[in-house]
Amino acid sequence: MTTHPEPPVTQESLLDVAGRKIFVAETGKGAPVLLLHGGGPGASGVSNYSRNIAELAKEHRVIIPDLPGYGRSSKGIDLADPFGALATGIRGVLDQLGLGKAHFVGNSYGGACALRLALDTPDRVDRMVLMGPGGIGTTRALPTPGLNSLLGYYTGDGPSRLKLEKFIRNYLVFNAAQVPDSVIDARYEASIDPEVVANPPLQRPKDLRAVWKMDFTRDKRLSRLPVPTLVLWGAADRVNRPSGGRMLADRMPNCDLYEVANTGHWVQWERAELFNRLCADFLAGRR
Repeated sequence: MTTHPEPPVTQESLLDVAGRKIFVAETGKGAPVLLLHGGGPGASGVSNYSRNIAELAKEHRVIIPDLPGYGRSSKGIDLADPFGALATGIRGVLDQLGLGKAHFVGNSYGGACALRLALDTPDRVDRMVLMGPGGIGTTRALPTPGLNSLLGYYTGDGPSRLKLEKFIRNYLVFNAAQVPDSVIDARYEASIDPEVVANPPLQRPKDLRAVWKMDFTRDKRLSRLPVPTLVLWGAADRVNRPSGGRMLADRMPNCDLYEVANTGHWVQWERAELFNRLCADFLAGRR
């Protein structure tokens, strides 16, 4: 079985961004790259990229924030424009760190954050890697069972370890046996933070305008976005449909698409060696 080194975090900061706190971990030297995690219950930056940080830090200054609403960052998010709120927060991280621009790697909710940031301020993004990003074709088909499971975590009878385990094992990954109980335990404990339970950062949109704004395929700026982009999508993704990858490749002028066989929604974790190699080469301009 492949072993993965512990992420070598060398610095931790709690940045003040417009009066809200955003937690950031850092390691490595070189061109800066921000790793933006997904939006599942209990998610956080370092935990989501635990199998990637050490490798990417060999060539880059790796910056791993907890997105607004998650981990050690301030809770609560503007649900009228969640992707915009995330992008504004992460752009504030760039400002606080004195970075004019950076590479971005985003999974799911983090991918939606990176893409929105690039659309709003393309001059702040060097290269971008998106793994099964949210907000692709969401007004063109009904939500997947996996997305319904994710959005239903805090509704009904509320959060539970059983609900989280079902989401992770049935929908997040291709091979449920790969996920140790310890991962589920840690995610569950983080998911029941009272502030998060009171105001979950990922909710089903209630406003039609928000629904429309959250589908990037409706954004005319997508076809003009100059940022070199690599899209990685698990062929067995049960949360965000793999057809979204083709939608992005057809619309974005500088987009490479790689569909990963026998892989679900968590490409950077399930296929870490492949992801690390492709991501490092792309960010360094070797492909």
